[in-house]
Amino acid sequence: MTNSKPRAALAIGILCISIFPTLVKLNLTPGLISAFYRMTFSILLLLPYVLLTKKLNMPSVKMIVLSVLCGIIFASDVAVWNIAIQESSATQASLLTNLSPVWVGIGSFLFLTNKPKRNFWLGTLVAIFGMVTFVGFHFFANLDFDRAFLLAVLSGMLYAVYLLVSKNVLSEVDVLSFMTLSLIASSIYLGFVCWIANEPFSGFSNAGWGVLVIQAVVCQLAAWLLISYATQNMRATRVSLSLLGQAILTAILAWLFLDEQITLQMIVGGIILLFGIRITFFEAPISLKNIFSKKD
Repeated sequence: MTNSKPRAALAIGILCISIFPTLVKLNLTPGLISAFYRMTFSILLLLPYVLLTKKLNMPSVKMIVLSVLCGIIFASDVAVWNIAIQESSATQASLLTNLSPVWVGIGSFLFLTNKPKRNFWLGTLVAIFGMVTFVGFHFFANLDFDRAFLLAVLSGMLYAVYLLVSKNVLSEVDVLSFMTLSLIASSIYLGFVCWIANEPFSGFSNAGWGVLVIQAVVCQLAAWLLISYATQNMRATRVSLSLLGQAILTAILAWLFLDEQITLQMIVGGIILLFGIRITFFEAPISLKNIFSKKD
């Protein structure tokens, strides 16, 4: 069976979420409330569709609980990442959050029967080296270990847990039903958190509301329907590492819309990162012949 459809879905999903850091950096809405409306607008669009088309299939109680748990974990991930981006730099927050493949690999090794193979660990090392090159080695000499730093690390850990748990759920629950249940949980949970934190639920500019809608439709609904489909049909380790490619697309979008610079070092780092991702898709032991061949 070919993996072309899941891989295509993953690639498009990555493209959809790549615009998210740029939107957050506009600072048109607070980080917590941005996460709330991202989930709420998504479920307001998705719920009528699954009800009218009768595509909402209620799974077992165990799977409902795990779907709700996924929604809370993912909502927490988005919320803390939003705050980390707004309180520091997109570079620092994105780098630390995108270390999630390491946590996914460790979690898979400890808790899943399908253990990561040597190619995964080799690909992870190469991809992380590519990301470090992409960002710049000097960056690590100036890390600010403040709240934003800790929140970015926490975001990566939450994201890794989400991928591992959702992989288990999606083995028994269809994507639309899973997304519906998890988004309902995310919206209620974040609504309560924003209410406790006394966040403003209104009073934003037209541009602010527009950004919230784009985050919901593109960065959440479209992106995670596609990524959940890919997760259902691919290894969680491969999905998590492939999502590192988001950093490259985000840099291009930031260059186009925020006038951020793309250097030769970033290009080299991006190539190394993608090379590392490519390594993880091989089943046979790594050799130069395997890496540059068309067949996996």
